[in-house]
Amino acid sequence: MEFRRIGPSTLLAVGLWYWLGVALGLGVALGTVVAGLIAPVRAGVFLASTMAAAAGYGLALVFVAPFAALSGAAGGVAGAVAIAQLCRRTLARGGTRGATGALIFFLGLVVGGLAFVPALGYLEAGLVVLLTLRLRRGGAGRYAGLRTLARD
Repeated sequence: MEFRRIGPSTLLAVGLWYWLGVALGLGVALGTVVAGLIAPVRAGVFLASTMAAAAGYGLALVFVAPFAALSGAAGGVAGAVAIAQLCRRTLARGGTRGATGALIFFLGLVVGGLAFVPALGYLEAGLVVLLTLRLRRGGAGRYAGLRTLARD
């Protein structure tokens, strides 16, 4: 059996792959936090996605690497659009602004921490897109609970 030494091109390719995923995951986390704060206001989705794109771009540019800045911006937009829809639906069904904002903030912290696990940043972005598609289908307004069983 022959062992081959890993060359710098392989390390560079794995490094690029990893850091692009980290930037994408951090962008999703920033989009989550920004959307949780801004989504309840009118035109919140547009404002949240714009701010999250700028924040994801800046964070990836400064802390990750310059080549990953667009990945961070894309993650920010994806996270902001999905979480803004989730926040609006939560508030429409009777959730409070404070509790929704706090839960979404802690969700953003968890998503940001998980972005450093290899390949999980890509998975986060994909799940956020699936969440957006799922929320667009619509659904019932408030939960009827057991009142639906009381009808004769």
